[in-house]
Amino acid sequence: MPTISNRGSRMPSSPIRKLAPLAVAAKEKGVKIYHLNIGQPDLPTPQQALDRIKALDRTTLEYSPSQGFKSLRERLAGYYDRFGIHLSPDEIIVTTGGSEAVLFAFMACLNPGDQIIVPEPAYANYMAFAVSAGAVIKTVTSRIENGFALPSVEEIEAQITDRTKGILICNPNNPTGYLYTPQEMEDIRRIVLKHDLFLFSDEVYREFDFSDRPYVSAMHLKKLEKHVVLIDSVSKRYSECGIRIGAIVTRNRELRDIIMKFCQARLSPPLLGQIVAEASIDGTETYTQQVFEEYKSRRDFFMQELNAIPGVFSPIPQGAFYTVASLPVEDAEDFCRWCLTDFVYRDADTPQGCTGETVMMAPAAGFYSTPGMGQNQVRLAYVLCKEDLGRALLILRRALEVYRG
Repeated sequence: MPTISNRGSRMPSSPIRKLAPLAVAAKEKGVKIYHLNIGQPDLPTPQQALDRIKALDRTTLEYSPSQGFKSLRERLAGYYDRFGIHLSPDEIIVTTGGSEAVLFAFMACLNPGDQIIVPEPAYANYMAFAVSAGAVIKTVTSRIENGFALPSVEEIEAQITDRTKGILICNPNNPTGYLYTPQEMEDIRRIVLKHDLFLFSDEVYREFDFSDRPYVSAMHLKKLEKHVVLIDSVSKRYSECGIRIGAIVTRNRELRDIIMKFCQARLSPPLLGQIVAEASIDGTETYTQQVFEEYKSRRDFFMQELNAIPGVFSPIPQGAFYTVASLPVEDAEDFCRWCLTDFVYRDADTPQGCTGETVMMAPAAGFYSTPGMGQNQVRLAYVLCKEDLGRALLILRRALEVYRG
């Protein structure tokens, strides 16, 4: 039998989706599952985007330009203007989701063996894309005890070698919900300039900034025009995960020319997705404000109830719609599996027709590269309505009692 590639063997499993077969099996037994494991918004897509799909009148679904439709890039430039990020449409490249944006950025900037510094816990697919590009992730650990703040400049610089090519941040952060402070962004700016690095900045969740201070984008940082590679997506802000439209934004023209080679090789980003995304940008300010207020309300409710469970601790996230919590268990992955295979909750409010209820969570160890980190932690997404969030936390409380007993 032929052997598979070393790259394939090193590719990590997704901590978000690895337990999905257990969830499918539980559902087949009639169990209702509250999904806290995945950041799939339950709020509706903007109506004007749905109307645009219904109004499509095309006889051919053709290739689009490899860089994406100019009309979409023009509207994206207008969108970024609202955040004080001033760009020309040519500085924006449309991608097949934020995932392709990360992959193409790595492929264009990094040689096999090059290193990227990433604060952990981090979005697990960054590791997968680094493996795909032959690059090496070197982590600096942020800790739950201080709210997952950025590690010190000294800790970051201690990881820099002659193979270090970049720093990757996610701001606001997935999986922790942490929002980098202006001082932390300035610290990153100085490190990038001092060591002549790329700064990859995933800002998919910029709409969900619950702090009372101005949002600081990597694109706002001075003297980094040739260094910053912004990763973006419409998936979360418009509840459009399935249309797979993202973007790479950079003022580095040489880098854009290289990225375009990868874009041309995959031909074009999704045609229908671009049409939907373009329809979502203008005239949705009211929608965006309502979505923001709903998630902030969910966060406030969820965090109060979560931290009221005995033995559970989670810092209050300042952005995105995730949090990482420590549980009173030694092995959170075992607990998450057990919730899907061995535990069901029933009471008078259990819906008729189902055999019971349980919760699905993402074990946080999969968001760390350092062995042994996050063993008692889970990532939770508060993307359900407050009624379902309350029910999920009631079930989690009872599951912990039974599991520990």
